[in-house]
Order: sequence, then C-alpha cells, then structure tokens
Amino acid sequence: MTLLIFSRTSLISILGLLLICFGSSQVFAQQSDQNVRTIATLDVPRYLGTWYEIAKFPNWFQKKCVSNTKAVYSAKPDGNLRVLNSCKTAAGETSEAEGLARQIGSKDSPKLEVRFAPEWLSFLPLVWGDYWVIDLDPQYQLAAVSDPRREYLWVLSRTPQPDPKAYADLLQRLKQQQFDIQKLEITAQKNEGS
Repeated sequence: MTLLIFSRTSLISILGLLLICFGSSQVFAQQSDQNVRTIATLDVPRYLGTWYEIAKFPNWFQKKCVSNTKAVYSAKPDGNLRVLNSCKTAAGETSEAEGLARQIGSKDSPKLEVRFAPEWLSFLPLVWGDYWVIDLDPQYQLAAVSDPRREYLWVLSRTPQPDPKAYADLLQRLKQQQFDIQKLEITAQKNEGS
C-alpha cells in the first residue's frame, strides 16, 4: 500500500513539475507582434503519407536524431491520424515514436494537435502539442509546420531533396511571418545504403 501511495505521489509531483515547465515555456517563447498564420484549409487525405524533414528549429525531443528524419501520417477509423516519426541515431539505429494527431475545428482545419504520450494521459492538455500547417504548396509537396508561439518549426517535403527554388521561396514566406530562419537546422537525408 505504501508503494502505491508513493507511486501516486510521485506521479502527481511529476505532473506538477511538467505543468510548471509548460507554463514557463509559454512565458519565454518567441514574442512577435504578428500572429502566426496558417494556410486557409487542409485536405487531410492529400496530406497523408510520408514527409521528409528538411529543416527544423532545434528541440529537446529530437536531440538523438542525426539524419533521415521523416513522418508518416495515416488515417485511423475514428477520424484521427496515426503519426509515425522515425530517424537515424548516431549509432546508426532507427529510432521511432508513434503518436496521434487530431484536427481542431472543422474537417479542413489546418490546426491539429499531436501527442506521443500514452493514451491514458490524453486527458491532460499538456501532453498535446500544437501542429499548425502554416505553409503548403498547391501540389502538397513542400510544407511548413509550427505552433502559435513560433517555438517550433519544421520544413517538410515529399522527397528527401526538395526543389531548391521552392525551398528558398518557402524560407522567404517564413521570414514574412517573422520566423527567425537563421535558427533552422538542416536535416541530413542520406541514402539508406550510406
């Protein structure tokens, strides 16, 4: 019985610490006088499939990833999306994280939330992260994803090497949205054999 109480107390303490950390990140997130703009609508069935990470703002949860980062999105029967992220580590191993994404608002909303925490924690708002599609070409080949605080940013492509002009144009649009593109870290996409 003591073990059970200790476990509950520990869990409550950890959750409290996470809430404090989450609140602190809100205060220190990049400030801007302009709201982050999403695309007008997202056709989710066209968005499904594989997206290669071309660049990102550095973040703590991808520190072990050194190359070949990608995300595969697939539809679930309940209308949500299965997210399978993978990357290569410095040891040459493949690291995977499976998550869930849900749209916020209408069926064509470009605002989603994702979680990689266990389902039993899904009732906690802090386990859900914003996933806003803020730029997407008409062919659904090159995208930018962020959050309302500009804390995170990912540039994604259907191919490991996007068209250089399309990528440069995307970076200019991100600058217009007041993203500090100097913070972008290029993601190595290597052939599986190398």
